[in-house]
Formats: sequence, C-alpha cells, structure tokens
Amino acid sequence: MRASSRRPLPVFVLVHGGSSNARAWGPLQNELALLGHLSYAVDLPGHGHLADGPAAYHRQPLDLASLAAEPSPMHGVTLQDNVRHVVDVLRRLAGHGPLVLAGNSFGGLTISAVANAVPELLHRVVHLSALCLSDPAMLTEPWDVVDDNLLDAPTARIAVPDVRDPGVMRLNWRRAHSDPALFAELKSAMMADATDHQFRVLLDSLDPDESYALLAADAVVRPEGWGRVPHTFVRLSQDRSIPPAVQDHMIRKADALTPHHPFDVHTLPASHVGYFSRPRIFAELLTRLD
Repeated sequence: MRASSRRPLPVFVLVHGGSSNARAWGPLQNELALLGHLSYAVDLPGHGHLADGPAAYHRQPLDLASLAAEPSPMHGVTLQDNVRHVVDVLRRLAGHGPLVLAGNSFGGLTISAVANAVPELLHRVVHLSALCLSDPAMLTEPWDVVDDNLLDAPTARIAVPDVRDPGVMRLNWRRAHSDPALFAELKSAMMADATDHQFRVLLDSLDPDESYALLAADAVVRPEGWGRVPHTFVRLSQDRSIPPAVQDHMIRKADALTPHHPFDVHTLPASHVGYFSRPRIFAELLTRLD
C-alpha cells in the first residue's frame, strides 16, 4: 500500500472575542467539518465551561445588586494566562496538521500575543475583524480614525453598575430579551445579517464578564514574533462593531510595521459575528487560504 503524498489539511484553532466562549464557533466548526477540516474552539480562562459564575446572572428575576456583588471568574486573569492556555492547546494539536490560529474581535489580542510567543508553532494567524495593535500607543492614545461603531452605546446601557472588581467589565446581555429597542440596537451592531432567532441564541451563549487586563503591552504585535507568521486579515464590510474604517486603520498600521510581510487581506460581506449567522462563507474562505 503506497503512502499518500497529499499534504495534511490545516487544523483551525478558534479564539473567541470578549464576553464570548467556544460555543460561538459551533456553526463554523460544523461547516469546517463538512469540508474535511479538524478544528478546536478555545474557551479562554474564565469563559465558557472554564467559568464559575456569576450564578446571579442565570437567576430569574434578575437581582442586579446580587449580580454586582458576586466575584468574577475573570478575577486576576491576564493576557499571559490566555497565552499559556492557547499554547498548550497548540502543542497538543501539533502533528495533526498545520495550525491556523484564528480570532475575532477582542480575541485578536490573544492571537497576537500567542503568535509573538510561539511563531514556530503556527502556519498562519487570521484576524477575523479582530484587534491588531501594532504600536504601544494604540493602547493609550486615541486612534487617528473615525470610529462610528454602533456597539458602544447599547453596551453602556447593559453594563452592570457597582461591580466590586474594578478590573472586570460585567454586561447584562439578557436584558435585551425584554427590551425590543435594545435588542434591535445590539443586533444592528453585532449581527445584522442574522435572523432574530439566531441573535437570541447568540445572546444566550454570551458570558457576562470580561477582563480589562487583556489590554496589555504583550498584545502589541512584534516583527520578530507575529511578523514571522503569515497573517491574514478578513475585513467584514458590514461590521458595525469594528467598522471597516477601523479595520483598515489596523491593517495599514501593521503593514507599516512589517512592510515586507504585509497582511493578506480578504473581504466578506458579513457582520461582526457573521461566522455565527453565515458560517459557510467563512469556512470556504478559511479553507482556501494557503
């Protein structure tokens, strides 16, 4: 029996955004499986099945005072905790095929830091409308771009007041189920190309907590780390959480840092969480990348 000379297929490691978890990647993983690809959706520390509370978020009727008082599973979680967790996943998957690390939104901070730390483990890193910081000033100073996103205003209204841990942002996503105007605003910002049912499912999958500590210097991409790995930016032209102008600004800044190794840029007509509502076009694009 002759051994096959066919190259092994890429394995996709998927990193969720803020207040999210591995469940958000389920529809895309199904499409990748139909195309013959192995994938692994990460639950970052304090998220998904790795989270422990806050229990008050799941009680009805909701007691906001109790929710504000409960400790957070994100307490003390740092960007380096995320990096260690993802690197462990990558090492365990090594040997199954070339590893493609993809992230969305706030997950861009983690995939950037991982690529800085272990470029030798990665075949490619993919920013799906994900944060890419290429200058330390991007952490501390205003960006020279008009950011007309639709997400900041409604999330400010669902922020839980008086949370005891100052390093944690806690959001009451479920409030949108009882407020049609808020539901419409959040859907327009995050997943306008979905049905109302799809967006309800997404809302119920989201975690309430996220850590501000992820906005750290280690998230800034470095030429000798992230810059060594082939990197793709998937622009989402209907994204109103990270609008196209902001995406393009990040692409330009990163390309200036690594001018001989620029982003491989692709555009999809999809929303910020379009991989949940329209996973097929995302799977087809990812599997076409070299």
